[in-house]
Parts: sequence; structure tokens; C-alpha cells
Amino acid sequence: MMLRIVSTAAANFMNNTLISVVGPTGIGKTKLAISLALHFKTEILSADSRQFYREMTIGTAVPSEDELQAARHHFIQHKSIFDSYSVGDYEREAISFLDTFFKSNNTAILVGGSGLYVDAVTKGLDNFPKIPSQIRKDLNDQLSTQGLQPLKNKLKQLDPDYYSQVDLENSHRVIRALEICLGTRKPYSSFLGKAKPNRGFKNIYIGLTADRELIYEGINQRVDTMIAQGQLAEAKQLHAHSNLNALQTVGYRELFAYFDGKCDLDFAVSEIKKNTRRFAKRQLTWYRKREDVLWLAYDMDTEKSIHLIETKLKSTLNA
Repeated sequence: MMLRIVSTAAANFMNNTLISVVGPTGIGKTKLAISLALHFKTEILSADSRQFYREMTIGTAVPSEDELQAARHHFIQHKSIFDSYSVGDYEREAISFLDTFFKSNNTAILVGGSGLYVDAVTKGLDNFPKIPSQIRKDLNDQLSTQGLQPLKNKLKQLDPDYYSQVDLENSHRVIRALEICLGTRKPYSSFLGKAKPNRGFKNIYIGLTADRELIYEGINQRVDTMIAQGQLAEAKQLHAHSNLNALQTVGYRELFAYFDGKCDLDFAVSEIKKNTRRFAKRQLTWYRKREDVLWLAYDMDTEKSIHLIETKLKSTLNA
């Protein structure tokens, strides 16, 4: 049975393609992904790590019911904030899904702003040893009680190389690096850059872009809309669990500080806008350095976008 499966995957490899739609938050990735899913008669995988959790809807801009019904989506609100769910878990589940999906379909759509999660599917992750869960729990407790700065200082001490390149405002990344350092007594960076697995499909990146001022203006408006839709009440319901790893994210962290009396509401909202703008900048930086992204204007006519994507798809399959 295993030989048959491997043989089938090898035979179909040249025809299996993942179209990965990337770009900064709020730029229209979901809209394009749905248009592509309808055009290619296929389905969508989310690679937005903030949208995995069913308790977080408004603050993560989960696609609307109309959008979810327009094309079939996977990996949207399929986990609870109380579940332990890593990027490695996501990689395994997404690849397992694609292995099955590509037996009856040649094209799938991946969409999301989490560059690490997109790369986990398209390229594979570096291989890390399993670390006792208590180490991460202790680090999250320290984050909750002391803030991020002591953790950054610890990372600088244990792995100055990774400290110099990681996004130090991303608590997930800082804690992940520290748990490897503490659990293995080796620098996190020493596990990076090893050989990655081959994928049973080809991948093309489609990036959406706009002038930075326009992106930032859209983010500010989007945050105001989220607040009007009830993000404050949603965050209030989750406040008691603010130490959970899933909730260490923009849009919740700032409101938790407001609930804890550390700032007023206006400042918390302004911090959400600022930190979301910073996140968007990091998203762009993640892919700007890649030469294989087909960049499209966010407001390009859908028909023209699909034509350009089909052209890139054909050249990739014929390569």
C-alpha cells in the first residue's frame, strides 16, 4: 500500500500546484483567494495562525460567513485557545491534507499573513528536538508577570546570533527560541538551515501590495471597525486566560493591558494600530527579499490578476 501511494504522488508531482497568496494584513488576500478557488474549482487552506482559534473572531478578522460559504476553507477556527498547537503541528496537518487533496485535485490555494506558517507548508520547517511542555509554560508565566523584556535579555545571553535577527516584539518567536535553548542547552540558531523535505507539489507565491501609506491607513480603519464590531467585549471574555500562548497577539494583548489598568482605552487602541502596522511591515519584509513572488496591485482587476497568475502557473509547471 505504501509503495502505491508513493508512486502515485511521484506520478502527479508535476501537475500538483499550491498557489500561496501572501501580503500584509488587511490588503485583500481572502478576496483574491476566493476568486482563485472559484476559478480553479478548488479549496482554500488558511495559514493565518491567529485565525486557527474558535474563541478569537473579531480581533483576528476571520472571514465572514459569506466568504466562508463562497469557497471551502480549511484551518479556520479548528482549534481552541486551550489546545497546544504549534507550527510543527500545523505543518503536519496541512501536508497530510494536501497529500490526500492532490489525489483528486491538481491545484489548491494557501492564504495567510503568517510567513512562518506559509513557509512551513511550502518549504518545511527546521527540525527541533521535543522539549518538555513545562518549559514553555514557565516562559509564558514569566511573560505574563514580568513582560517581554526579561525574556529578550535571556535570549540575547543564550543565543546572540538569533537575537540579532528575530523579531524581538514577537513573543511567540522569543519564547520558542528560549524553550529550545533551555531544553537542549544549545543555541536555537544551531538547529537552523538544515536540509528541508521535498514536497509533492510545486508552489507559486502571489503577493498583494500597495503604497505603505495606503496599507497603514487601511489598518487604522480596520482596527476602528473591529472595535465598533465588539472586539472589546470579545477580549474581555478572554481576559481571564490572557497567559495562554494563543492570546499573546496583537489586538488582545493591548486590550488586556487596558483591563489590567495599565493604560486607558484610547491608548490601547492606538497601540493596536501601531503594532498592527509594525506587523504589516514585517509581513512585507518577509517576502520582499524573495525573487519568486509575483507581486500584484491590491486593486488590480480580478480578471487581469487571474490571467497573470495562470501565466506564472503555466511557466512553473513547464519548468
